Amino acid sequence: MENNFLRKNKGFPEHVRLLKAAEFSRVFKDPIRSTDRLFTILAVSNDVNHARLGLAISKKNAKRAIDRNRIKRLVRESFRLSLSEMPAIDLVVMAKPATKSAENQQIVQSLQQHWNRLSKQCAKF
Repeated sequence: MENNFLRKNKGFPEHVRLLKAAEFSRVFKDPIRSTDRLFTILAVSNDVNHARLGLAISKKNAKRAIDRNRIKRLVRESFRLSLSEMPAIDLVVMAKPATKSAENQQIVQSLQQHWNRLSKQCAKF
């Protein structure tokens, strides 16, 4: 029973996800960008009291499902661990082709730099 409770608290609940096309469109419309060789991350402030994440990992950049799923798992986990320090922003993460061959540690470091950079930029608004 306790294990089930822990799993629920450490998941990726719906309230921290971008789910609707309109939510994604709002981010794509006029975002703050953070880019490196692995990711482009778009961000806009939102009117909920926490950050939300959307993923746009295309088949063009990672052809195999196993590669796309690994990238998505790493992004979600990194986001979940950084959620408490983030301002109220909506984020859309887009992977570049180099991401599929990058080591997990490189991906996590890249994401952490993006989270820090976007948190500072969006906190100004």
